[in-house]
Amino acid sequence: MKEVRLAYGRNGIVVRVPDDAVVVTATDLPGLPDQADAVIGALRAPVEGPPLSELVGAAKRRRVNGNGPRVAVVFPDLTRPMPNRTVLPPLLAELERLGAGPERVELLCATGTHRPATPEEMVELVGPDIASRYPIHQHRADDGDHVEVGRVDGTPVRIDRRYVEADVRILTGFVEPHFFAGFSGGPKGACPGLAALETILEAHSPSRIADPRATWLVTEGNPVHDFVRAAVALTPPTISLDVAINQRRELTAVFAGALPAGHAAACRFVEQTSVQSVGSPFDVVLSTNGGYPLDRNLYQAVKGMAAAERVVRAGGTIVMAAECTDGMPPGGAFARLLAEAPGSDALGGVDGPSETDRWQAQVLGRVLHHAEVWLHSSGLADDEVRAAFLRPVDDLTKAVAEALDSADGLDGHHARLGVLPYGPLTVASTSTSASAS
Repeated sequence: MKEVRLAYGRNGIVVRVPDDAVVVTATDLPGLPDQADAVIGALRAPVEGPPLSELVGAAKRRRVNGNGPRVAVVFPDLTRPMPNRTVLPPLLAELERLGAGPERVELLCATGTHRPATPEEMVELVGPDIASRYPIHQHRADDGDHVEVGRVDGTPVRIDRRYVEADVRILTGFVEPHFFAGFSGGPKGACPGLAALETILEAHSPSRIADPRATWLVTEGNPVHDFVRAAVALTPPTISLDVAINQRRELTAVFAGALPAGHAAACRFVEQTSVQSVGSPFDVVLSTNGGYPLDRNLYQAVKGMAAAERVVRAGGTIVMAAECTDGMPPGGAFARLLAEAPGSDALGGVDGPSETDRWQAQVLGRVLHHAEVWLHSSGLADDEVRAAFLRPVDDLTKAVAEALDSADGLDGHHARLGVLPYGPLTVASTSTSASAS
């Protein structure tokens, strides 16, 4: 037996697995020697388009009153492992050097449909200095304070007024493989991050989520990413700033520039390190959701299940570790959809209206149609786990052993275990799943 540390909550958890278990992780690159300098360097020499200095200067010249430009800086919310406290200080310092200090800059937290951060969480997210010096607006998809900027596939695209009306719009993001949008970061900061609910529902409609091209690593021809890209192109950012990180949340690369070029370069970089081939499917996959903050609720943890789905055989078992300190979360649409479903099969259908969180329930239903899911979670009661059509487990080591024992000897072969210690931050691929993507 060997010990494997899983990303779970803030501190991780250790599980004992058989010596022949296949542990799959992304290539862990070293952090950049000077992360702040890398951010500034990317802004001064972007992948494509003018540097930030020229963009701010041009915006200032367009203002008839001679005042500095109004700048909107968009950053990911509390559900993302984006190192905001590493990226925002040099970005804001560069803006201040260019004449756009705190009085001209507003930070926009791209929440999409997620809950806003508490004041204490916001300080943790961006740091006390930024939280005290800069105005911060947390987007609300349902507050009506959006501007229609055009239509995509007949659907109105409405984006947060503060973003649309800014003279300089800066999107910051963390690029990781995404289970139905291909990759995170880039345009997702504005849509769904700053979009009105009506726009988000179309971007995540049941038919788009059900399309086989709505999957990991695919951006071109992916109906989800295609909608997002087209929506953001109606009011594009002045510049986009995307980063890649390692397991310690250090920056490994920084990409700035116009969309889609800057984001595409970041996606290519991340794909080189995150995709790992594992051969044939496993009988049992032990997965996580990447630890805190990614595993703060069950809604988010579906991503880790989808990562395991790629490499577990049909009828196999996924043993999932997700802390879920925020619960389902309680009172949200995801919890309601699970409570209303007569069974797991009802979650994966494409019939019926698009509604908040249905996309996550839809993916969960697809995973459960493929494999059984056992969940270890200190933030959910056993009854809550069962209500999500999952099997609660207390001891992960024992659960893995039981799942392997049940599969051992099936089809005349020794049961194989795959381990994804960082869950969706690694894209494991069999020959079948690779061709599907």
